[in-house]
Amino acid sequence: MPKLLIIIVSTATLIASGCSTMSDGMKSLSGVTDVIPDALDRTSLIYRPTIQQGNVVSQQQVNELRPGMTKRQVRFLLGTPMLTDVFHANRWDYAFTSGVGSTPTEFRQVTVFFEDERLVRIAGDLRPQPPEEQEEVKKEVVVTVPDWEPPTKSLWRRALETVGVDPSED
Repeated sequence: MPKLLIIIVSTATLIASGCSTMSDGMKSLSGVTDVIPDALDRTSLIYRPTIQQGNVVSQQQVNELRPGMTKRQVRFLLGTPMLTDVFHANRWDYAFTSGVGSTPTEFRQVTVFFEDERLVRIAGDLRPQPPEEQEEVKKEVVVTVPDWEPPTKSLWRRALETVGVDPSED
């Protein structure tokens, strides 16, 4: 029985990992070629990290954009663009994908357009919101606390402790 199981698994693995022309030619085996990879995806045997690619652009960053901003100001807010076209120097594309393993689940894209080195238009998934719809960004409050220093002992107390007498014991 174990030998039969090994033969079945190894045959299915060879079919699944074979060249694409083999699986294309055998349309009846297309379900078999996906069984093992799908089963491995559902188990915790293979680690699939979350992969983020591109520029992470948040709604707060887009809300800070104003028409008439220079390219330098936009680059400060959004970062260096993911895509710059040599033929369209007045268009910057900020693309972002995120997903587990090789299957992206989140796509976002923001494009900014310039005329005469000034921002004129924003297109894509994120647009500036009207002021009444914008969420208030809470700023962190930082409090510095000085390091604790033990109280200084008097000369008389240090002399008694050196002799071995504890003045606090009464």
